[in-house]
Amino acid sequence: MRLLADLIRGKKVEDAVNMLKFSPKHNSVALEKLLLSAVANWRVKHEGADIAEAELYVSTIFVDEGKTLRRMRPAPQGRGYRVRKRSNHVTLKVDSKNPVTVAEETVTTESEA
Repeated sequence: MRLLADLIRGKKVEDAVNMLKFSPKHNSVALEKLLLSAVANWRVKHEGADIAEAELYVSTIFVDEGKTLRRMRPAPQGRGYRVRKRSNHVTLKVDSKNPVTVAEETVTTESEA
């Protein structure tokens, strides 16, 4: 996972999605899904902003160690070998290179006095 994180760090979102889509590594599917989720979260936060004008890029990405599941595998002569199934935590932040301007609407209300 860290190899893929190093591959897309600092890249534009469009380029990063294309790299992950055509990467033969197993973890690229999960990382692509995470990147698309981060872009969707950015859209919700900056409602009304255009993604093409914002020029989104992967500003921060790092991989931390997660929980390790420990299992035993049968081995010769009655022994058991340890199998460690490792997992990880990925933190990904998307930011825009251009300042985002959101068209704000003003709402006027009339009250009867």
